[in-house]
Amino acid sequence: MLRRIGRLFVIKTRLEAMVVIYALALGAIERGAHYRETYPGIGGWLLSAACTGAVFLAGAKLMELTRKDNGERRRRTDFTPSQDLANSAN
Repeated sequence: MLRRIGRLFVIKTRLEAMVVIYALALGAIERGAHYRETYPGIGGWLLSAACTGAVFLAGAKLMELTRKDNGERRRRTDFTPSQDLANSAN
């Protein structure tokens, strides 16, 4: 039963990832506005920037994980640890 419920929270497509990123961004902007009101000056702006920066990092990771795999790799670091890196050397 818990597995069935757990499957509802798996992000499978890029559309789902974008919806999650949008929700994270809305929350980060709201929290950033609260920080700017609570901590006037540069401190509030820095905390607000940290909130939005966290969304950028999380969004980039979500978009990377939902990317369709076409088999082409640009960098050696694009390979997962399970793949044989010795055969991928140029």
